[in-house]
Amino acid sequence: MKLSRFTDSQIIAILKQAECGSPVPELCREHGMSSATFYKWRSKFGGMDASLMSRLKELEDDNTPHRGLLRRTLTCAASYGVAKTAGSRRCMPRSASKPRSSRRHSQKSGNAILPT
Repeated sequence: MKLSRFTDSQIIAILKQAECGSPVPELCREHGMSSATFYKWRSKFGGMDASLMSRLKELEDDNTPHRGLLRRTLTCAASYGVAKTAGSRRCMPRSASKPRSSRRHSQKSGNAILPT
């Protein structure tokens, strides 16, 4: 993930300046950022203080390994052709899910032992 040029406290300070009435385009020009960045920050961090922001980042970092595990699990399930329905319990490769023909029909007719 790309690191931000701004620290958490700088982001909070910029958002507080906007709350106090500074025009957004002027703030963006002053700090060298786009207005899209400002509005993304406001939707994500609006109303937070520095301690809440650090707690949010800590929780996001804790979630990173869980996301990787979930992604690997879903990829494995997709490669094995797990059915999408809730009640299905199939978990085998797609090639193995085809029913086998009986042994009697798969051998040559000369070698087959036929029941009497």
